[in-house]
Amino acid sequence: MHVFVAGGAGYVGAKLIPELLNNGYKVTVYDLYIYGNVLAPHENLVEIKGDVRDLALLDSSLKNIDSVIHLACISNDPSFELNPDLGRSINLDCFEPFVEIAKKNGVKRFIYASSSSVYGVKEESNVTEDMELEPLTDYSKFKAECEKILFKHMSPEFICSVVRPATVCGYSKRQRLDLVVNILTNLAYHTGTVKVMGGSQLRPNIHIDDMVRAYLLLLTAPAELIHGEIFNVGYHNHSVFDIGKMVENIVSQKRPISLEIHPTNDPRSYQVCSEKIYKILGFSPQKTIGNAIEDLLQAFDSGILENPLENSNYYNIKKMKEIDLV
Repeated sequence: MHVFVAGGAGYVGAKLIPELLNNGYKVTVYDLYIYGNVLAPHENLVEIKGDVRDLALLDSSLKNIDSVIHLACISNDPSFELNPDLGRSINLDCFEPFVEIAKKNGVKRFIYASSSSVYGVKEESNVTEDMELEPLTDYSKFKAECEKILFKHMSPEFICSVVRPATVCGYSKRQRLDLVVNILTNLAYHTGTVKVMGGSQLRPNIHIDDMVRAYLLLLTAPAELIHGEIFNVGYHNHSVFDIGKMVENIVSQKRPISLEIHPTNDPRSYQVCSEKIYKILGFSPQKTIGNAIEDLLQAFDSGILENPLENSNYYNIKKMKEIDLV
């Protein structure tokens, strides 16, 4: 099978691509590489530096492709809000043409990475895939809109499915240190302080290795089980305070740590239920938030993450401010 991964050089892609290759897939990565390229050369890997808004290049790149995993977007609300017009052009406006081009070229399976943020703030303790979406930001509104667009084009020959990942955490060669578990671990290790903003907000997280396993599973699952389906993919729903305590407990084995609580005006709180993907596909996470923290500590100890408090390659909003992407 030949898999096309849009955004394949990103945080999750940098973990996913080697696993796809290890499992015998041919892989085409389509990415702008604005954070550099950490992918190792491989005889079954084709890399295309391209913009998802370049429809002609997309068309020529999607020849002889069996499956698409769409990870490409301006990721997270702060980065998106730096340039809302840019965010819309990449995250929404070009999505339907992309889907149409994939379908026209005979792609058989299309997997779209949405977000658990599409639910907004919910009081329910188990937010399932069939609940009403109440996205709070343009980033999450466009994710929800793209879900609808994808399913509008599905057919018996064009198998479509959506995943709504929890916040991903853990180590990747294309590291992100602007996600809650990773933020707190980085600060704890390098400053001796865990700074928790708010604390009561619930944040479902998923270890990056488990996120990769979910995509691999969706590539091989029987079509009738995933066609037109949406799957939450998460681990436990922990409060930001509880995550801070986990970080404190693990990092304190290496150095003295203090925990600070600061006020926040960020109301986002998600508590998603991931039972559906277990019941239908038998998927359950194998790694914990603690494992993610430990993986990051190992990376910090080894020095493979250069200047982790300042390096813009680890922070989407810093990188977006540096570059002139129009």
